[in-house]
Amino acid sequence: MLARIRASSLTSTRARPGTYSIVARDPASGELGVAVQSHWFSVGPIVPWAQTGVGAVATQANVEVSYGPRVLELLSQGLDAPAALAQLLAEDPNRDTRQVAVVDADGAVAVHTGDRCMPFAGHSVGDGVSCQANIMASERVWPAMLAAFEASSERPLTDRLLAALDAAEGEGGDIRGRQSAAILVVPPAGRLWDTVICLRVEDHPDTLGELARLVRLHDAYVLAGEGDDCVAAGRHDEAARLYLRASELVPESDELQFWAGMGAAQVGDMDSALVHVKAAIEAEPGWRELLPRLTPDVAPAAQSVWEQLQDRR
Repeated sequence: MLARIRASSLTSTRARPGTYSIVARDPASGELGVAVQSHWFSVGPIVPWAQTGVGAVATQANVEVSYGPRVLELLSQGLDAPAALAQLLAEDPNRDTRQVAVVDADGAVAVHTGDRCMPFAGHSVGDGVSCQANIMASERVWPAMLAAFEASSERPLTDRLLAALDAAEGEGGDIRGRQSAAILVVPPAGRLWDTVICLRVEDHPDTLGELARLVRLHDAYVLAGEGDDCVAAGRHDEAARLYLRASELVPESDELQFWAGMGAAQVGDMDSALVHVKAAIEAEPGWRELLPRLTPDVAPAAQSVWEQLQDRR
């Protein structure tokens, strides 16, 4: 696949979206990430790229999508971020219209803002991080992104990337407004397809608000997934606590409400269990039908909850 991409023309482009983005490596965790917001539909498939233990790339302005996979391929072959980006720029007759940023697994950064990128356009670079933007409301956007990222050094990388996007919007962001956003974070080691988080907002009037909501939902479902693993291992009390924590993060989710109810029943809090389960059933009546189907190996307290629901009708 990469060989076919390498052979493709560097002059094939998708769009000229106004975009601000950030690529970064977290020195504490080793995670690599990229986040982006643009006034362009479905920016997620064309700007952010990252690979476990290799690097992260943002390719924007007059987008050449192949910069993403090709830079990652060069990094995986041993080039650092400056050398990989320099090689592709040297081959690209339209480099003056591009904006590309790279961070590698060692934290080396390279960024290019072409002279023909539409203003306001520019970038700010820090230790293991680059913030870049084009078609912005002001030249304050990318410095504000870097300042927000650096000021949140105690937080997880995902939160720091979101803080940078919020800071860009606080300075006016894209002069034309908002439409789509994405965030991609990968671990420092693991399988090729492993991600910490990979979310996209394709089309929304409040892209960053929606992206933050999806991140919160993602975190809740990570906890619920850990709960499922505990159930499979027979650790039902531990699973119960995880389901309850997940529901607290996203109380509007009937799925998480239901399993929080199963968890509450498992630890002996039947009153709380019924509150959760009734809320889930009110939102989606199918949960009432599912409840008696649950076997003890899936939800040991399900039968007790079912009986209590019948008694209190």
